[in-house]
Amino acid sequence: MKNILIIGGGTGGIMTAAQLLKKGKYAITILEPAEFHYYQPAWTLVGADTYDFEKTKRTMASVMPAGVNWVKEYAEKLDPANNAVITGSGKTINYDYLVLSPGIKIDTSLVEGLSEAIDKGVVCSNYTNPKFTWEVLKNFKGGTALFTQAATPIKCGGAPQKIMYLAEDHFQKSGVRSKTDVVFASPGGVIFGVKPVANTLMEVVRRKDINLRFHHKLVKVDGDKRIAWYQITKDPKAGGCVVMQDKSEETIDDTINYNNKNVKVDIENGLYGIHFDMMHLAPPQTAPDLIRNSELANEAGWLDVDKHTMQQVKHPNIFGIGDATSLPTAKTGAAIRKQVPIVVDSISRLAAGQSLSTKQYNGYSSCPLVTGYGKMVLAEFDYDSNFTPDPKLKQMLIKDSSKEHLRLWWLKKYILPRLYWNKMMKGIDV
Repeated sequence: MKNILIIGGGTGGIMTAAQLLKKGKYAITILEPAEFHYYQPAWTLVGADTYDFEKTKRTMASVMPAGVNWVKEYAEKLDPANNAVITGSGKTINYDYLVLSPGIKIDTSLVEGLSEAIDKGVVCSNYTNPKFTWEVLKNFKGGTALFTQAATPIKCGGAPQKIMYLAEDHFQKSGVRSKTDVVFASPGGVIFGVKPVANTLMEVVRRKDINLRFHHKLVKVDGDKRIAWYQITKDPKAGGCVVMQDKSEETIDDTINYNNKNVKVDIENGLYGIHFDMMHLAPPQTAPDLIRNSELANEAGWLDVDKHTMQQVKHPNIFGIGDATSLPTAKTGAAIRKQVPIVVDSISRLAAGQSLSTKQYNGYSSCPLVTGYGKMVLAEFDYDSNFTPDPKLKQMLIKDSSKEHLRLWWLKKYILPRLYWNKMMKGIDV
């Protein structure tokens, strides 16, 4: 019987184990120290007080597939040359096949001052404490509401926008919108990388009168003075434009500052400091140290895998799934949903002395972009950023998922959580 070791009890790890159990008889071990398993896609809704945080949490024991050996420890070191993993207690676990799905690490140290500021005062993040996000939104009385993200890859690139659109709705309902400037500062150059979805989001931005600030790389946060400091990564002088309005008649470059608002900005040592009265951000994220400090990582520190097979490039009996991998697509649970069956099929075939799966991963990922209470756009795309909507959406009478729709909101809030707990976690393909 082949020994299969899975590192990580998140979406990828549990799905892989559950599907492997349906494929044949294997000795499957999951290495996972956490007590609870979270359905994190709902944390955006928690941050806007439209979903119960406790419903996003279940015990790890309750989602662990029957028949799996759960070792409640973390992985300390990878030893691929000897087909072994060393745990935090010093135990060695050998394997025939290894599946790495350890998730992603939030590293606030990569932005100066962020560790001291996050989840305190008026600086919040759904990535770390969505309940505190709601406290900040609820107590906001007007001023500059800044929504931003780090320049690293992050879980679900659309998440920093979702909470902004919900917050703007809440500000309308609470009566503070008329004295509020909503600002979105992003290191990217566009609102979203999939054209049909980007067109819709720009319509939302215009309707909600949001100020977009592109090419803004967050480098420092001063929580006490409430200033977020940015490096502008595009040179506005090349086009004879300026980034912020001043007393001259120079034109603001709207590829850097779209729909400008007269918020307070300091300029020091080449950095632009946006003053805020509340800030929500997606913090910097990296692969876990287990991956970054191993020979399995690429130069950027991500698990180096083939983008179509998820097989590690140097060790054919190792596969990677999810956020810690080098796959050039969005880091979402929807991506994992498509990656797992291919990895499971490959391991089953290799264990039987056959070749890799003939199935290929095309980079599919999905980002449910909530644009307000009761509104959502569903971005589904591949490696080439082609818009690839699921034909099943027609069963919900949704003709164009790049447009805002109430039924897509129902999908996000009611249907997807049920599919997750009752199907995906049980190894059922959806």
